[in-house]
Amino acid sequence: MFVATLIAAGKLTDEVVREAIDRLDMTGHDVGAPHWLDEHDAADIYFQGSLVSARSELAKMDHGALDVVVQPMGDRTKKLIIADMDSTMITVECIDELADYAGLKDQVAAITKRAMTGELDFRAALEERVALLGGMSEGVLAECRYERVKLTRGARTLVQTMKAHGAHSVLVTGGFTAFAGPVGEAIGFDKVVANELVIKDGMLTGKVAEPIVDKDAKLATLTAEAAKLGLPLAATLAVGDGANDIPMITSAGLGIGYHPHPAAEEAADAAIRHHDLTALLWAQGYPRRSWVLG
Repeated sequence: MFVATLIAAGKLTDEVVREAIDRLDMTGHDVGAPHWLDEHDAADIYFQGSLVSARSELAKMDHGALDVVVQPMGDRTKKLIIADMDSTMITVECIDELADYAGLKDQVAAITKRAMTGELDFRAALEERVALLGGMSEGVLAECRYERVKLTRGARTLVQTMKAHGAHSVLVTGGFTAFAGPVGEAIGFDKVVANELVIKDGMLTGKVAEPIVDKDAKLATLTAEAAKLGLPLAATLAVGDGANDIPMITSAGLGIGYHPHPAAEEAADAAIRHHDLTALLWAQGYPRRSWVLG
């Protein structure tokens, strides 16, 4: 048994739900009656048939601000969330914002974009960008965090609701502890894994301490945390936006690309392009009345 969850950033109409049912029916799926999670916001459609075919068919729906998550019914409510930070749990890329203080934002952001699309090796791109920040005052880290870093809408509600229902939460990022620690605390993550900038005499040295948190470290965090909790990977949720997140997205029970770059979108089970992070609560079957508002 599978479930397709339709999530609207605007208004989800009966006509759109009907179209989804008709598309599934016409492609050979055995479709049940729809169920509103929250009327005109999110609806579930249960069906039997082909997961791949259903995802392909429902992806053809063209209704503007509509996100669709199709997944097996089993283990739908996840017990572990592993989340990326930059452009996922927060609205910016911290290294790009740091570079702005040195007048290098355009140069660094261009490297970041190529790394996130998978054009550049993450480690090499990270080391190249951090080297450009050598000589920057340590105090700029806190200044940048206060002035530039904003939580993504729905981030705290997502994590706090999952925790209230027994889930464990880990923020794992190729970004830096100076940002990830406070962000993780503000959202309510149980654990934070991030890179550490090397600082000497109050100045950034332009180096990153080993071990570097890259795509392999993100995947290792997912598998290690699931094993520690005695969970199958089917009971896990991973969310991110870039190529660095692909291994953990493809290995999790539900891998979500959040406003993703093309490579991450192609790899993910579903992409949230229009709604905020609370879409991942509807995807797990949580109606709004069960959310812990952040």
